[in-house]
Amino acid sequence: MMAERDLERLLSGMRPELLDERYVFTTVEGAEVPAGLRPAATVREPEGLTLVLRQEEADAAGLPYDYVAGWITLRVHSALDAVGLTAAFAAELGAHGLSCNVIAGYHHDHLFVAADRAEEAVAVLEGLAARSVHH
Repeated sequence: MMAERDLERLLSGMRPELLDERYVFTTVEGAEVPAGLRPAATVREPEGLTLVLRQEEADAAGLPYDYVAGWITLRVHSALDAVGLTAAFAAELGAHGLSCNVIAGYHHDHLFVAADRAEEAVAVLEGLAARSVHH
């Protein structure tokens, strides 16, 4: 499957999918993931190692967090050098008062939005996709 670069096709084909679990962002000292943890993503920063974990995993490990997120995957296979997709969905979500934290994987973009508004965010993204269908 070829990665898509055309913005109109990217937007119309987003197919946002919300995972059932809740995720949190936390940070630990050092450069290694603590034993027993299985983060969905990590980011090394000078201040520490950011972990994106299922909320229940963070709770079990006693790790602090202040943001609980729903994880939405855009099922369209977006090219890493595609231009405009992130700006378009971020602007649309922002217009509805929804913040968004984005992680790009090789195949898909992954959006983390406030858990209590995750279903609303999916509906907003679906509306953007419907308006973007080329004629």
